[in-house]
Amino acid sequence: MIWNIILLSLSVFIVANVLPGIYIKSYWTAFVVAIVYSIVSFFTGWLLIILTLPFMLITFGLFKFVINAFLLFITDKLIEDFKIKDGITTFVAALCISIVDSMLRWIFC
Repeated sequence: MIWNIILLSLSVFIVANVLPGIYIKSYWTAFVVAIVYSIVSFFTGWLLIILTLPFMLITFGLFKFVINAFLLFITDKLIEDFKIKDGITTFVAALCISIVDSMLRWIFC
């Protein structure tokens, strides 16, 4: 579990440094973002997936990116040293974080 949070925080840090419109103070902030995002996802992510199940089936699971963007938006509001400019940037960041996280898991696991 700690390994997953470390990889997610690395993904957040990389995307925040590459994608304009995202402000992150330090790698420590990225680690906190990964922890908060994981907690928010654990407590609300499953409920959002169940509530949006018809959309998930229609889009063959691609609606999960919208859910991830919403969870990232909530994380943005909870952490002071992590800011995302707007909704489009949030959606693109969620997509990029998912891709980078998947690549890092493929490389390191």
